[in-house]
Amino acid sequence: MELIQQLISQVNGVVWGLPMLVIILGIGIYLNIGLKFMPFFNIGRAFKLLWKGRKNTQDQGGEIPPFQALMTALSATIGTGNIAGVATALFIGGPGALFWMWMTALLGMATKYSEAVLAVKYRETDRHGNHVGGPMYYIKNGMGKKWAWLGTAFALFGTFACFGIGNGVQINSIAQVMHSTFDFSPLIVGLVVMTLSGAVLLGGIKRIGAFAGALVPLMGIAYVACGLIILLLNVDKIGGAVALVLEQAFTPTSAQGGFAGATVWMAIRFGVARGVFSNEAGLGSAPIAHASAQTDDPVRQGLIAMLGTFIDTIIICSITGFVIIISGEWTSGMTGAALTSAAFDQVIPGFGRYLVAISLAIFAFTTIVGWSVYGERCASYLFGTKAVLPFRIIFVLVIPVGAIMELNLIWLLSDTLNAMMAIPNLIALGLLSPVVYQATKHYFARQIPQDPAKAEY
Repeated sequence: MELIQQLISQVNGVVWGLPMLVIILGIGIYLNIGLKFMPFFNIGRAFKLLWKGRKNTQDQGGEIPPFQALMTALSATIGTGNIAGVATALFIGGPGALFWMWMTALLGMATKYSEAVLAVKYRETDRHGNHVGGPMYYIKNGMGKKWAWLGTAFALFGTFACFGIGNGVQINSIAQVMHSTFDFSPLIVGLVVMTLSGAVLLGGIKRIGAFAGALVPLMGIAYVACGLIILLLNVDKIGGAVALVLEQAFTPTSAQGGFAGATVWMAIRFGVARGVFSNEAGLGSAPIAHASAQTDDPVRQGLIAMLGTFIDTIIICSITGFVIIISGEWTSGMTGAALTSAAFDQVIPGFGRYLVAISLAIFAFTTIVGWSVYGERCASYLFGTKAVLPFRIIFVLVIPVGAIMELNLIWLLSDTLNAMMAIPNLIALGLLSPVVYQATKHYFARQIPQDPAKAEY
């Protein structure tokens, strides 16, 4: 077993090494240039479309409203990465890592936008009448039969990855935080989450969409509100924290307290890696959810989809990062969720750790729900719709196992499979980028036709 873990660790070091980070950022830059940096200038438009997308539009195809599609995607991305991932980035890379998380997110908006455009454009209808899509479909339908094997590879990696990163890792995080904070038995926590997950997942994409549409905005707003209150109570420290982030993004961070020090490369590497882990731009997971949206316009859904990256990293991860920095706990030597918990408890004693524990539990629970959609879509691509129900049952039943297992190997394997998912998707984004550019140009040419200057994106 140790030999297997070492082998997987070596593969992980390759697939998440410098080349992968360069490719992810490179694709983001390439798509932004091709789109003339359109995502940067249309965030307001995207929020307006999101608000309009709350209503059912069943005459336009799809199973869930555009708003619920984004919430389903966000339910999978807003998770341990926003709490433990940010803390890990700061622990290893210093405050400067937060800046590189921002850069990853800003570039990743174009990536997420392109993924959703392709997912809606090339989606199919299965034998039950449900709209299905994602990288495996836009590879097969957009790139031709000779590339179909690449779509199959993506689906295979996604089917297995969801049991690790979307199931075992998440339930283990819930179990551990509930045990350390409230002394709940991990097995009991696992059984409770299994029951709650089963009630949601066995109802299918419409029930999952309704669940995500209700809980994700509520939990996101609650966490953001609490974080903003903390920052407002320490408003005099925010300027110094921002200056520290900007300064140490380009200069080494010296050792202090329990912090071992960090080079600029460490800030870049872990800022980018944790940013991608949190918002999943480029991994190819989110477009699977967006393919189910009730929309007849790929670009409109793409604009809504790119908000996922903005909300996840620019807003939620930033709040976590700034609370950790202004608390001073980033030099304590702690890492992961323990660091975030200590930071929140330092600025709001007696309450902060409970806020982090509850937020982490809810975030991780919704990630389980969101990743189940990705897994079942990958499984149905490989084995047909007959595989959906067995997949859901197995996915639910293994939840208690993850609550009591030592997950080092599972985490390593799922993290590696995540990177393996990204490779086919990034290839497809590069080759199909002209399709995205063309669709975008046509969409914006139809907007405000009386003002030609505004017709250009």
